[in-house]
Amino acid sequence: MDSFRSLVAVLARRAAEQADDRAYVFVSDRGTEEASLTFRQLHEAASALAERLIDVARPGDRAILVFSPGLEFLVAFFGCLMAGTIAVPMMMPRRNSARDASAAILANCTPKLALTTSAFALRGDLQARFAQENIRWIEVDLSSDGVASDLPEPSPDDIAFLQYTSGSTSEPKGVMVSHANLLANLEMIRLALGNSRRSTYVNWVPLYHDMGLILNALQTLYVGAACVLMAPNAFMQRPLGWLRAISHYRAEVACGPNFGFDLCVNRYRADQMEGVDLSSLRIALNGAEPVHAETIQRFIATFAPHGFDPRAMYPAYGMAEATLLISGGSRGGHHVTRKVSRAALQADAAEPPSNPDDTQIVVGCGRALTGERIAIVDPEQCARLPADRVGEIWVSGANVARAYWRNDEATRDGLNAEIAGEDGPWLRTGDLGFLDRSGELFVTGRIKDLIIIRGINHYPQDIERTVQMLDGALRENCGAAFSVPDQSGEETLVIVQEVERTARHTIDAEEIKGRIREAIADGHELSARHIVLIRPGALPKTTSGKIQRKLARRLWLDGSLEQIN
Repeated sequence: MDSFRSLVAVLARRAAEQADDRAYVFVSDRGTEEASLTFRQLHEAASALAERLIDVARPGDRAILVFSPGLEFLVAFFGCLMAGTIAVPMMMPRRNSARDASAAILANCTPKLALTTSAFALRGDLQARFAQENIRWIEVDLSSDGVASDLPEPSPDDIAFLQYTSGSTSEPKGVMVSHANLLANLEMIRLALGNSRRSTYVNWVPLYHDMGLILNALQTLYVGAACVLMAPNAFMQRPLGWLRAISHYRAEVACGPNFGFDLCVNRYRADQMEGVDLSSLRIALNGAEPVHAETIQRFIATFAPHGFDPRAMYPAYGMAEATLLISGGSRGGHHVTRKVSRAALQADAAEPPSNPDDTQIVVGCGRALTGERIAIVDPEQCARLPADRVGEIWVSGANVARAYWRNDEATRDGLNAEIAGEDGPWLRTGDLGFLDRSGELFVTGRIKDLIIIRGINHYPQDIERTVQMLDGALRENCGAAFSVPDQSGEETLVIVQEVERTARHTIDAEEIKGRIREAIADGHELSARHIVLIRPGALPKTTSGKIQRKLARRLWLDGSLEQIN
């Protein structure tokens, strides 16, 4: 791949060499095309916006990007890059929500500008909110004056944008992603996924999320491929529309979190899949949250009759601090699963199970990318651990950001760590996992989510899965397990679980709580002291669908979770 100094240079090259090729297409929930941009049109529209930004902001000023699904976000993003304005992608602030992270983000990045569409600029509550912060609104559209301005190109070390972490265990932190970080990770992704100009994507993950932006929209620009975008809400309501779009556009790559693949299986209807051919798909990347072996098996079994190749299933691992992707497999390679001892895993070792009841299946998330290193480290001693030992996942490479915005302590501790007796810097991911002897990475959980009762480690994801497999009334991917101290100071288990909307008024709450207690005692040798059944949508999650267990714990302690009786 040619060497570039910045993402602006990549767009300029695409606009020159593939001027009339379609870069981005936005389709409605019914699959009809609502808007499209060629590489030249994107370059011209972004250049026109950059000229406007230069008139009202200085290089290094921050601009929040607040957009509904569509292509305007991409014009805004590249306009900021061209003007030297630091883009800050944000989800639309929620009205009167205690879980809205936008106030913390605004306080941290102190933006001068807010870029949005005319429709959202008219929302009175948003205008009032941002007026208090002294933020100037700039409306963005897809038009341009047809002339690409001659603007100075950013340097590799210039900050392209701030990617705020989703905050599953803490306040969101702004990762300072440079052009060099982006280009390094985009090349790593190209090599790992085997992408080319023919690698059309179909994406529903929102563009304010790093998977939607980098793995999908920016990777296609980097390789010169087309990217078809859908609204996240459209996918949630009609997940099979994603698969129909993959078939229609003959997409090679589609990426999403684990729950998205579950949702496709759960909403499967043969009549809605009539004529759908998934044989073009080469990469079905599953990441952004824990990957479950049964999800992969169910997806393959359900959609293989529609041409889905099992070899396309591609578990991966990444996070914002590494720009995005950290590990992955190879195009056409089979995903890796391994049977391990549940008891040994609780003691931080990956060993064969002693009997069928001791068996847990873990999914490999690939290997370190080209030009990157992954280490498993004892989080207390900061010493490297051997293969098949569980510890904290540490990462080093040109894709790893060097700082958080205005957070020196987190920068020092999290992004510039050192392994005992070795040189740094290393990124401490906060995730637990192990490497096998071939270098395959298995992610087992998050350090801060780990439940420790009577000295035994328990992964909340395993307990939550046990609960949700009990009954169809208990929503998949919508439960949280955590511990709280009792009056004697001993840790006790709490289960918070959403109930399907269709079952809210028909389930016997006490009967199902009894079954949950029995299943947890049988499968995990734990006593579930408190079980809370809640309505759909009440469990706090990040923008990518990760369970916010720390926040769920706080809401439970505050008595803020309304129970279904």
